[in-house]
Amino acid sequence: MGFGKWYDETILPKVISLGCGSEDVDRLRAAVVPLAEGAVFELGCGGGFNLRHYRTELVRSFSGIDPNTNLLESARTSARNKGWNADIRKGVGEDIPFGDGAFDTVVCTYTLCSVDEPARVLSEMRRVLKPGGRLLFLEHGKAPDPGPAKWQRRIEPVWKHLAGNCHLTREIGGAIRRGGFEVDPIGQAYFDKAPKWAGWMEWGMARRAGV
Repeated sequence: MGFGKWYDETILPKVISLGCGSEDVDRLRAAVVPLAEGAVFELGCGGGFNLRHYRTELVRSFSGIDPNTNLLESARTSARNKGWNADIRKGVGEDIPFGDGAFDTVVCTYTLCSVDEPARVLSEMRRVLKPGGRLLFLEHGKAPDPGPAKWQRRIEPVWKHLAGNCHLTREIGGAIRRGGFEVDPIGQAYFDKAPKWAGWMEWGMARRAGV
């Protein structure tokens, strides 16, 4: 096993769990995830970080994908603990393995930063949403201020190798709009306890434009 594969399979899941499982992050998840209803699909569900925030009485079915095998079992365990017979698979956002218009809600948290082709992923999320369905998002990305944005550009080449292809400079709301959605922001802010180059967050909901 090469170092890269060993790191991705052994160390990276711990890095993701540490960063994505913090109290500050969890509070933001609690502001977004409970809005999900109907047939729900979660992109990047590995680790099961969102599972406890879903309102069981609103969710009719749950499906999800994640590319990291070691994180998927945590998601499956969390789903079983909620009493769900969930459809959780290994997969990537560029090729979501579900049909057109299959879901009432798509949930995407801290995932667009790390996909290979954000525009294609947004197109896929739009495809699997029913007309009138909602995308719920919570992402970190490009800071609006010149100082933090400059540091993001400097740090990103090293950061993305250590953090599972996580990019610091990707737009959030603008990218979602360009992906064919009408965005209704809920909030945006820097995390108080994080350096600004790593702490810009945006969260909200979006609907397919033109339907």
